[in-house]
Amino acid sequence: MAQMTQSADATLPRGFRSAEQGWPRLDRIPHPPRRVPLIGDVVGANVRTPLQDSMRIAADLGPIFRRKGFGKEIVFVWGADLAAELADESRFAKHVGLGVANLRPVAGDGLFTAYNHEPNWQLAHDILAPGFSREAMEGYHPLMLDVAGQLMAAWDTSEAAGRSVDVPGDMTKLTLETIARTGFGHDFGSFERERLHPFVTAMVGALSFAQRRNVVPPLLSSLLRGAEKRNAADRAYLNRTVDDVIAARRASGGGPGDLLDRMLEVAHPETGERLAPENIRRQVITFLVAGHETTSGALSFALHYLAQNPDVLATAQEEVDRVWGDAPVPAYQQVAKLRYLRRVLDESLRLWPTAPAFAREAITDTTLGGTHPMRRGAWALVLTTMLHRDPAAWGENPETFDPDRFAPQAVRARPAHVFKPFGTGARACIGRQFALHEATLVLGLLLRRYDLRPEPGYRLKVAERLTLMPDGLRLHLTRR
Repeated sequence: MAQMTQSADATLPRGFRSAEQGWPRLDRIPHPPRRVPLIGDVVGANVRTPLQDSMRIAADLGPIFRRKGFGKEIVFVWGADLAAELADESRFAKHVGLGVANLRPVAGDGLFTAYNHEPNWQLAHDILAPGFSREAMEGYHPLMLDVAGQLMAAWDTSEAAGRSVDVPGDMTKLTLETIARTGFGHDFGSFERERLHPFVTAMVGALSFAQRRNVVPPLLSSLLRGAEKRNAADRAYLNRTVDDVIAARRASGGGPGDLLDRMLEVAHPETGERLAPENIRRQVITFLVAGHETTSGALSFALHYLAQNPDVLATAQEEVDRVWGDAPVPAYQQVAKLRYLRRVLDESLRLWPTAPAFAREAITDTTLGGTHPMRRGAWALVLTTMLHRDPAAWGENPETFDPDRFAPQAVRARPAHVFKPFGTGARACIGRQFALHEATLVLGLLLRRYDLRPEPGYRLKVAERLTLMPDGLRLHLTRR
């Protein structure tokens, strides 16, 4: 199960603790049957699929429940009303715990992994936010087109040879190159390699190790000794790679005003503070990892659902053909006009948000749902995958793929705070508009060029490594 373990970081906030310390009436919150003394709720648990285990338990126990393992307990929330309360920034804030805290040896106080009390989060956010403005996004658009062209050249070769394509692998190459080139002026040469770049291998290793630390209790930490050595090597490789990127930029005397230039040259507009060299490294790692891992998953799930739903595929292709016409490549402004295709993407993110949960902690003593008292620092994990399936918000068949859930009238009719693929509040993903533009652009280009067919008999299997990704997804292509 998704069990909490202590982070290697020595500055854990008071919220990073077992649920018993912050929930005075824990007995009111249901837990799975067959709880084993000392061990907890481990009967039937699968260490490879802790999130999907929690989803199954959630369906049985309701909108708030708890799971315990080896003395540690976690409160899970997924009901729309309770999640809306947890999104209230006057009562709750981001909680850095579980696998996120386990990434701190890699990303430190980067934007995603910083604790709320650490000043570098606000400093970095204020310096980097203009890097995601409309003007900046228009500047990234040609580079996104160029990387998408590399992907399509590779897919043309596969299509001509009658080979299926490895969707998660190719989406990972695409999104790594996109964030590396647009944000940092670096080319990993991913499409010149048969295998994934070693940076991706090291990143997946770091994410998988963070996930594994969640499910292996401290008493059995000796089981991770070999994995800890590999993780140290992965961290060292990530650091060396980023240090080389930064050194090359410094040696060149400056770049095109991208994210890396902002980190190196721009001071805070009010305080004049600059990011320290160590924090710059952490921010670059954060963007390279988070900026491509989640988008590659979103694209992969969307392509799966398009291939599995020929009527949806045909409707999306008709929209692309109509809106983009005969233009060789779409202009920046034309991407946002693909409104139906954006619904496809949003519906894919609803079913499988690639960042599948987020934690919130109470910033003052409060009561959740009028029933569950929480002391300051108590925290809960919002299961986004289940929030996105709450029948109270999504109707009687929430497992069904239906892009029309995101038609304007349907969106207006839903309660607030029921769609959270990028987290919530001030600490929500800073690059969400970048990711949505990139994903919509790529999907539009691929649908204009190819018809998609699934592998016969393929059934979606979801791999978990903190983020989510379709496992073993391959598609067959036919040039239109």
